Amino acid sequence: MSLINKEVSEFTVQAYADGNFKEVSRKDILGKWSVFFFYPADFTFVCPTELEDLADKYEEFKKIGCEIYSVSCDTHFVHKAWHDVSKTIQKIQYPMLADPTGKLARDFEVMIEADGLAERGSFIVNPEGKIVAYEVIAGNVGRNAEELFRRVQASQFVAEHGDQVCPAKWQPGAETLKPSLDLVGLL
Repeated sequence: MSLINKEVSEFTVQAYADGNFKEVSRKDILGKWSVFFFYPADFTFVCPTELEDLADKYEEFKKIGCEIYSVSCDTHFVHKAWHDVSKTIQKIQYPMLADPTGKLARDFEVMIEADGLAERGSFIVNPEGKIVAYEVIAGNVGRNAEELFRRVQASQFVAEHGDQVCPAKWQPGAETLKPSLDLVGLL
């Protein structure tokens, strides 16, 4: 079953951001683009490489009106502890959402029930709170912030120009396609 166009359910979670604890809820994601970046757990091996990659690209995401939310089933206290002791994690400026009950992980269908952890899932959510793109991959494979950024840009372009589609490797300014029967080889 696809999650495309699924509305993110109501939620309120604790987060660690900008050296403070704060609440983040569904109302905070409405009206802007968001990326929910699920990862299994703090103090692990692949996760810091991905989170650092996102941290390095965070300003570019913000410039295109997109907020990043990293999410694990750890508490906000664990996020702070990890932030305090890891030079890599100290680079993170985006909110680190705490999901100790797994509510968000279940809503995005990435919860590994037997382990109490989330799969590695990246979700692009539009300003209406609907999932427009996502990827879930094996826990031992890291993701690429550059490709995720490109997908956000493509999703934004298509939302603004609904009569056009972005081909493989599309970048802003590149040519797009207009769907027609000719393109699919039916004529």
